[in-house]
Amino acid sequence: MSDFMKLLRRFVPPYKKYLALNIFFNLLSAILTLFSFALIIPILKMLFNIEEANYTFMPIGSADIKDVAINNFYYYTQESINHFGPEWTLALLGTMLVVMTGLKTGTAYLSSYFIIPLRSGIVRDIRNFVYDKITTLPISFFTSERKGDVMARMSGDVAEIESSVMSSLDMMFKNPVMIIVCVAMMITISWQLTIFVFVLLPIAGFAMGRIGKRLKAKSLASQTQWGVMMSNIEETLGGLRIIKAFNAEGKVKNRFHEENEKFYHLSNNVARRQALAHPMSEFLGTAAIALVLWFGGSLILSGHTSMDAAGFIYYMVIFYSIINPAKDLSKAAYSIQKGLASMERVDKILNAKNPITDPSNPASLPKQLKSIEYKDVSFSYGTNEVIKDVSLTIPAGATVALVGQSGSGKSTLADLLPRFYDVDKGEITVDGTDIRNLKVHDLRSLMGNVNQEAILFNDTFFNNIAFGVENATLDQVIEAAKIANAHEFIMATEKGYDTPIGDRGCRLSGGQRQRLSIARAILKNPTILILDEATSALDSESEKLVQQALDRLTKDRTTLVIAHRLSTIRNADIICVMHQGRIVESGTHDELIAINGYYKHLVDMQSIGS
Repeated sequence: MSDFMKLLRRFVPPYKKYLALNIFFNLLSAILTLFSFALIIPILKMLFNIEEANYTFMPIGSADIKDVAINNFYYYTQESINHFGPEWTLALLGTMLVVMTGLKTGTAYLSSYFIIPLRSGIVRDIRNFVYDKITTLPISFFTSERKGDVMARMSGDVAEIESSVMSSLDMMFKNPVMIIVCVAMMITISWQLTIFVFVLLPIAGFAMGRIGKRLKAKSLASQTQWGVMMSNIEETLGGLRIIKAFNAEGKVKNRFHEENEKFYHLSNNVARRQALAHPMSEFLGTAAIALVLWFGGSLILSGHTSMDAAGFIYYMVIFYSIINPAKDLSKAAYSIQKGLASMERVDKILNAKNPITDPSNPASLPKQLKSIEYKDVSFSYGTNEVIKDVSLTIPAGATVALVGQSGSGKSTLADLLPRFYDVDKGEITVDGTDIRNLKVHDLRSLMGNVNQEAILFNDTFFNNIAFGVENATLDQVIEAAKIANAHEFIMATEKGYDTPIGDRGCRLSGGQRQRLSIARAILKNPTILILDEATSALDSESEKLVQQALDRLTKDRTTLVIAHRLSTIRNADIICVMHQGRIVESGTHDELIAINGYYKHLVDMQSIGS
């Protein structure tokens, strides 16, 4: 339960007002419940002649307030019987019972009314916190986590928190109040009997708690397996073309069925343990009632208590009234244990550390870029060193190309510049300022990216081009699209710039998607441009249109180009050849051809000649 209290301390403070109102109306409802039950005693004593007694009116202050209240209540009931008869008095007491019940149910509704914004608000906040955290975590976090598992934590686990923990909040705040108020009245009626009850309840609570802990462990395993299945589904949807091309439907089906079978068994274990909550609590509750009946009856028969038969019946009614809240409390405890297992998985995202942080005293951006320098830079993915002591100077306005075999470190070297990762050794500077001394937002505001895979969003042409640019006008977007050779095919669509492009631009060709990416970079108008194999996946005609757009984009702009097609970077100011994480050659195209080294070998392989 300590984990549950930690959860409340984290997320409840913004909703303290709703919590206070909920507790207030729960308390009022519990008190009204007791007064409703209290009407049983005069009915038993006076209407059915269990006890004959004459009562006289007692003024306030003449005795204890409790004795005065009880005596005067019996007095007025007695007077009513004498004047109106038992039948009318019974009707009056029944009317009072209806009124009290109406007030009780009204306050019970109000308690639920005020807990709902707290419950749904916490779930909303958790979703926002998780999404915000995901957008701020570094790319390195997602290289070590399955994308499907992250999605499962955002969807399935948060939904489990909502259905298990948040739906139990009302019971967790309502039932303890009811139990406390009833127990206080039980102590007033018979402290001996109540002490006996206190001995019984911890035994039942211990038995329920042991099963609840086992439920949490099983729930954690179940939710983890759900994440594995989500990853499996995400991979299948993303690779469906390859699956079909290699006739691998049977293989992926078998893999999914095996994972689904594991989830099936884990889900059965969780559901069976959760189903045990109600019958076990009912059995323990019935056993407790039987023991209290025996012990209370023994006290009355032996004369060791001032409690009479009517008082004992009232006591049993009160005790029975806390059985259901206690059972609901135990069921809520079960549900909460299941939800806390999901919260543990969500916390793996919320508590993840982001190593890419802003400095405490950030430096200001240069007014005009002069140069970018890599100084003895090294970087590793875990123990695999992919960049080794690289030094490189990129003058302002120059186009620098990185070429080399796959896995030589080209993309990683480019990813270090916008701080998608931080260097292990050395430094990268902008006009002499280490980029780690700049705000991450400020640093990335200098840059625009066009990647090999055009990353687009399920939105309109306009919103995809204007992505990341505040208050962009239609004229600005159209101008950027024209420069990127995208305006014509956009206008050929049904709604022009207001036409949705589908999931990841699925309604467009590869060349069209890439030109949209270029238009997006043009509109941002970055000081530094990073092109990561922007034309490598295109056909010749699309490549020509994209290359024209890139030539316009890179004009008079500091550009870092990663290229496999060497024909696209022949005119670069500096070409750096990378091999096994190092820059082994650098110079212009003609200079590198003359060296007759790595670059010449790459050129000969692509048969472009000099």
